[in-house]
Amino acid sequence: MDERVIDIPYLARMLLIKGIIVPLRAPKSANKYKTIWTENGSPLIHITNELAKKVQIFSGLPVYVCMRYANPSIDTVMKRISTEHPDLEELVMLPLYPHYAMSSYETAVVQAETIYKANNYKFTLKIVKPFYNHPKFISALAASMKPYLTGDYDHVLFSYHGIPERHVRKTDPTKKHCMNSNDCCAVNSEAAEFCYRHQIIETTKLVAKELNLPSDKFSFSFQSRLGQDKWLKPFTVTQLNEFPAKNIKNLVVVCPAFVSDCLETLEEIRIEGKEDFLKAGGNKFDVVPCLNTNDDWVAAVHQLALEA
Repeated sequence: MDERVIDIPYLARMLLIKGIIVPLRAPKSANKYKTIWTENGSPLIHITNELAKKVQIFSGLPVYVCMRYANPSIDTVMKRISTEHPDLEELVMLPLYPHYAMSSYETAVVQAETIYKANNYKFTLKIVKPFYNHPKFISALAASMKPYLTGDYDHVLFSYHGIPERHVRKTDPTKKHCMNSNDCCAVNSEAAEFCYRHQIIETTKLVAKELNLPSDKFSFSFQSRLGQDKWLKPFTVTQLNEFPAKNIKNLVVVCPAFVSDCLETLEEIRIEGKEDFLKAGGNKFDVVPCLNTNDDWVAAVHQLALEA
C-alpha cells in the first residue's frame, strides 16, 4: 500500500492490491521463493545480517539492520538503539540502494525521517546518499566482476531493477528535464541527483571504464517489470531472448541495483533468465553474485558511513 511504490489513488491502489496482487501474485511469489530458500531462510535477510556483522567487526562500531516493510522494522530498531545506547549522539542510516528511486531509496528515507521526528530522539540522524558513483562502490563492483571476465565471453549485461517512466518524471525537481529527450541523461541537470536512469547509466559507464570494457562489449537493461504502464527500456527479458541471434552466445550478467542476492537475482536472473537465454540459442550464461559480504564491499559500507 506504499504510495511511493504503487503511485495511484488510494481506493484504486487498495482494489489493485487486495483484489489482484494479494490473491493472484502471492501464491506465485511463494513458489518462486521456494526455489531459492536456504537453511538460513531468506537469502536477502541472511546476507544483510551477515554484512552487518562484518561491518561491525571492521568498524568497531555497533551496526543494526532494519527493513522498510519486513521485520525488524525501522521503528523497532530505532527504539532498540535508543535504549541500548542512551548517550548516543549520532546515528548513520545507510539505505542499501545504490540508486535513487521513489519506490526504494526515497520511501525508506521518508519512513525513517518520519519515525525519527515523531519520537524526538536525542541523537542526530545522518542518511547516506545514493552511492551509485562512489569510487569504493564502483571498485568493489568491478572487483567482483573480474573473475567472470577472464574467459571467453561475448558481452556483459548490466541488468537493473526496472521502474515506471512516470517515477523518473515525478522525482525530477525541474519537472521538465527527465524523459523529455533521448539524451537527457547525458545533459547536466540538477535532476541527476534524483534520476534513477541517469544514475544507473553512470554506474554502468564507471564500472566499464574501470574494467576497460570495449563499448560494444557491454549494455544495460531493466528487469522486474509489472503491469502495462511504460517502464524503462530496454527490458532484460527481451535482451536475453534477442542476444543469441546477434551472435552473443556467451553472456555475463551483473545486477548492480542489488547489493545482496535476492529473489530478483537468484530466481529471476539466475534461473528464469538463464532458461530464456539458453532456449533462444545461447551457450553460456554466467551471473556475477551481488556484493553480499565481500571484503571490498564491507570496507565501502564503512567508508560511506564515515563520509556521512
